[in-house]
Amino acid sequence: MSRDFIDAKYGLSRGADLQLACKVIVDELALAGIEFDAIGGLTLGADQFAHGVVTHLGDDREWFVVRKQAKGRGTNQLVEGAKLTSSSRVVLVDDIVTTGGSIQKAFEQVSETGAQVVAAVTMVDRSDIAAAYFAERAVPYLPVFTYHDLGIVPVGKSF
Repeated sequence: MSRDFIDAKYGLSRGADLQLACKVIVDELALAGIEFDAIGGLTLGADQFAHGVVTHLGDDREWFVVRKQAKGRGTNQLVEGAKLTSSSRVVLVDDIVTTGGSIQKAFEQVSETGAQVVAAVTMVDRSDIAAAYFAERAVPYLPVFTYHDLGIVPVGKSF
């Protein structure tokens, strides 16, 4: 797949580092003029950002996570946290996008709630797959860093 590994969970495990990353996400969304009601994505890559962004903003915006599968008990929902409706404007977030599978699954599950995905943001995009996916759906895609910025070989390309 790729010779380069990025451990975002460890890299953002310190509060100050996560706080900075969440501020960068907030700034990127503001620069793009994205207005939203909730932020989240597929667990585990989205959790820290969803919580961190709404905490940073300190207003009435909400976080959510998309489970990989329903638990079969409790609410038995795939989308937990914010109650998304057809009036919800949602930002999807992920730590690292490689094949785009996680953020695409989040898009599909959130779309099933009727919510409108108004943007997708990731800290690092390691390929061009997600950019193409969201361009086809007219959803702004905002990677903070790309493989080009980091000087690494994009996923799917030869070394």
